[in-house]
Formats: sequence, C-alpha cells, structure tokens
Amino acid sequence: MLPLEIKYLQNAQYEPTHAAMLARVLSRIEQKKSASSEQAQLSADELWIVDHDNVFTLGQAGKPEHILQRDNTPIIHTDRGGQVTWHGHGQLVVYFLFDLNALGWGVRDLVSKAENIIIDVITPYLPPDFYAKARADAPGVYVYNQDDLELGKIASLGFKIKHGFSYHGIAINVQNDLTPFQMINPCGYAGMTMLRLADFADVDYQAFTQQFINRVNQERQFSLRK
Repeated sequence: MLPLEIKYLQNAQYEPTHAAMLARVLSRIEQKKSASSEQAQLSADELWIVDHDNVFTLGQAGKPEHILQRDNTPIIHTDRGGQVTWHGHGQLVVYFLFDLNALGWGVRDLVSKAENIIIDVITPYLPPDFYAKARADAPGVYVYNQDDLELGKIASLGFKIKHGFSYHGIAINVQNDLTPFQMINPCGYAGMTMLRLADFADVDYQAFTQQFINRVNQERQFSLRK
C-alpha cells in the first residue's frame, strides 16, 4: 500500500475545505470501481491537518436548538455524523481520508482506533493520576481526575463513510479559546464542559501535531501488516 500522505491547511474556511475533501473521496471511489484487482490501490490514504477559521458545524443529526447563542460565526450544515460543534484556531482538526476496506477496518474500528490514538497522544500531557478515556454512550475523549470524576471533554469525533472510504475526522482542543463552546450544547449535550490540553501542560502545537501523525501512521502500519 502507498505511504500515508499528509496535507496541511492553514486558515481554512469550512465550505471549500469540505468540498475539496468530498471531491477527493468521490474521485477515489470512482478510481477503485474502474480498477482491476492488480490496480486496487491507485491512490494513497490522506491525513488532512486543518487549522479552521472559526465555524459552528451541524452534523447530520444536528438540531438548531442546540445553538444557544448566535454571533457572526458561520453556522454550516455538513454531512458528518453527530450534532453541533465548533472549530477554530488553536484546535487540531484532522480529517481521515482512508480506504477502510484496504485497512480491514469497519466503522467501529475507525472510531475506536481514533479515540485510542487521541488518548495515547494526550496522556503524557496530563497531570499524574489524571487519565483520558472514551465513553460508550458519547463518542469522543474525556478527562478524569484521580477520583474518577469526569472533568469534561477534550476531543470530538465525527466521520462519514462512502463506499468504504472515510472522511471528516477528529478535533482536539489544544490551545484554542473554549468560549465558543458556551454558545452551544457541544455534540448535543447540555452543560457539557469542554477542556483543552493547554490548561494541563505547556504544549508545542507543531510537536503535538507531529506526535499525532506518527501515532496514526503506527496504527495504520500495524493494520497493514496483519
């Protein structure tokens, strides 16, 4: 299989980024449909590292009543799973443009692997006795203290699958302003506390991003060796 391609997008407006991502996925679907078995892997999987301009997005299950306040921040309906969330500068957004069939992953595999990757990468930044874990009832990653008290959510997930190809992805609150989350019910949960990594440790955004990329590559290579 071809190596993972990394694409960096700075100050990215949501709608043109989504259009480019969808076009890329549709192109890969058409390529695979027309390929012979010997040509099945015609294009590489891609990881898009995105720094979005401020935006609220509503997933396919999104309900307008979960937007509690409005300002001049764009509100955009999109085709990922989930409810409403916010993206903006200082948050690490990563889109997974993967051929799941080639990796041997199902949808649940993708979600659980993404959650585990996030947990692995953020854990070294958490204080002693604090830990991160996923919740079965609400996709994402949450931080807990030494008393097993949930402090809040630090990362969100929302994927879309077309003909075995994934797109959309994850968002980790690294250094971003958390105030916009007070204007919504994050992911449809009233009163959900949102956290950011910078409140637990000093974080070099670029180094953290590279650590995340390395961990994705590790998980992908492990799947390909099976």
